[in-house]
Amino acid sequence: MRNYIFFIFLFCTFSGFAQERGKKLVQFSGVIMNRDSNTVVPYVTIRNVSGRDQYFSANYKGYFSFVANEGDTLLFTAVGYKKEGVVIPLGLSDNKYTILMKMKQEVINLPGVRVFPWASTDEFKKEFMTMKFADDDLEIAKKNVSRESLASMMATLPRDGAEMQGFNFQNNHNRLVNRNINQRLANPLLNPFAWGALLQQIMQGDKSRGQ
Repeated sequence: MRNYIFFIFLFCTFSGFAQERGKKLVQFSGVIMNRDSNTVVPYVTIRNVSGRDQYFSANYKGYFSFVANEGDTLLFTAVGYKKEGVVIPLGLSDNKYTILMKMKQEVINLPGVRVFPWASTDEFKKEFMTMKFADDDLEIAKKNVSRESLASMMATLPRDGAEMQGFNFQNNHNRLVNRNINQRLANPLLNPFAWGALLQQIMQGDKSRGQ
């Protein structure tokens, strides 16, 4: 009985192998693209579910090429895309078969995850009891308009256009009003100190000539 079963199994194996070898070999090639954006889908896994369950892979440009048999069923899989299948037709006139495979993106909605920074409920209670609450809006406004805060902003923040215009206008006004008082802008002919310095230089020059 055992020998009979063994011969049946051996006959089925050789029959399947002979049938597999009897199929016509074809060069199966193609390019894999995104159905929505018409961009290439790289590194797609191609599985030959017929026969010996072979695996192939497309390159970074979505191109693939390998040898298969007529009638083989190929399954295309990629992360983020729906599975697509294709069957190589029988009775091809040529030993080459080329396709343009288009795969559709698959949107997977993952469940939400809440992450807590406390390892246990007791640790949460401890942190909550020692928590320091922030100031209310009134306290924050008082701190922003305090003398120290305003002095710090005046020292660090640059002047805007309106402030620079007012500053220049005030300086010009002071120069016009105090023109005769301001020694830096006064006429040197009306400055007695300038006349004294001039006379001193003349006297020093006469003394140097006398020597």
